[in-house]
Amino acid sequence: MSRLFGSVRARATLGATLVVAVALVAAGTAVLLSLRSNLTAEAGTQAERSARAVASELAARTPYGELSGLDGDDGPVQAVDEEGRLVAASEDLERITGTATTDVTPQSPKPDDDDDDSDSDESLDPGEIAHETTFSNGSATIDGDTEDYRFAAVEVETPDHGRLTVHAGAPLAAEHSAVRTALTVMLIGFPLLLVVVAAVTWLVTGRALRPVEGIRGEMAAITASEDLARRVPEPATHDEIARLARTTNETLAALEASVERQRRFVADASHELRSPIASLRTQLEVAAAHPELLDLDGAVEDTVRLQHLAADLLLLARLDAGERPADARVDLSALAREEAAGRTGVTVDAEPAEVTGSRGQLARVLANLLDNGRRHARERVTVTVRREGDWAVLGVADDGEGVAEADRERIFQRFVRLDAARSRDDGGAGLGLAIARDVAVRHGGTLTAGAAPAGGALFELRLPLAG
Repeated sequence: MSRLFGSVRARATLGATLVVAVALVAAGTAVLLSLRSNLTAEAGTQAERSARAVASELAARTPYGELSGLDGDDGPVQAVDEEGRLVAASEDLERITGTATTDVTPQSPKPDDDDDDSDSDESLDPGEIAHETTFSNGSATIDGDTEDYRFAAVEVETPDHGRLTVHAGAPLAAEHSAVRTALTVMLIGFPLLLVVVAAVTWLVTGRALRPVEGIRGEMAAITASEDLARRVPEPATHDEIARLARTTNETLAALEASVERQRRFVADASHELRSPIASLRTQLEVAAAHPELLDLDGAVEDTVRLQHLAADLLLLARLDAGERPADARVDLSALAREEAAGRTGVTVDAEPAEVTGSRGQLARVLANLLDNGRRHARERVTVTVRREGDWAVLGVADDGEGVAEADRERIFQRFVRLDAARSRDDGGAGLGLAIARDVAVRHGGTLTAGAAPAGGALFELRLPLAG
């Protein structure tokens, strides 16, 4: 069973068919009950009309043998006295049920003793007909034909025979016939309608899910080929499946960019590591052959450069892995003064501004920005900290040549160094600004490059204020 209804198409078809089936059964039951109730009420009205007609004749002192309602044309009629004796009945009445008596042969009436022993709740004057009518269902056989009837019972106070109860029946054949016909139509039509609903749902669901199968097939092919440049087909509709296809393609594009970025990162890191390692090996090999030629300062410099590069690569790896910053309060003004204390030519103008994050990572951002500023400044680097609304803004400005507008985003890419900073001694590995931006983003902020008032470069770090 689970395999049979394992697809969305099959479950949707089954669900729609069940819902329609329940709705049809409920609606059909309501229709049948309403139809039966209306026809029964109509038969009751007809029976009450016949009963009151006979009661009117009795109130007018019409003899039993001359009652017009006893001919049996409109249905069975009985007149019963207060003691339950049948005093008048329809012609050819052979059997009856559902009335006050099952007798079909009238009995001789007793003389009227003029005592009012009526048990009825309604007091009637001679010749008056009761307003209340009681109804019941039963059957009767007239001249060999047996049918079901709706009986109406009406009381009348006759001048000659006391209180009588007139029972008149109206046939329920029309009600039974209509209900049977409606039931037959439902038993035939409902299954056909359910088949149509199931077929239409199956076709419509299959047509709607066809693009999903195309997306699944293309994703399977992409997984097998490992070609992230491929994209899933996007249907020309504007429904959920089209949005799913667009989102899938956006995910594939982001994944392709991430993989390409990772490849470039590995290639650039390998290139950056190869140069100091090769230099250090050369110096060590020369020193091994000619100890007097050992360049100890160069070896230490290459080792320190390798250490810094390894630390940068490790930090980038942790950031790429989604490392969350610590949830601690950091005063940017105090942090700026600490980082500027050991550097010459750096001035600080800061107001208190607390942010939430990792003190170590934020210190690394500020150190990278100060090192970059000192590398390109002519004389001085200025650090400012201010509050703007819900943001803390830390700015690092220098009086150097600045950054061209076309390069203000490119410098935040990994291993990117502008022409003026390509030397091994001064240019670094091109990871400082990339690390600074990644840390800023991880802290819910931004890091941008612009022009300083003095004409140099201005780097602004914006972070949300704590609390």
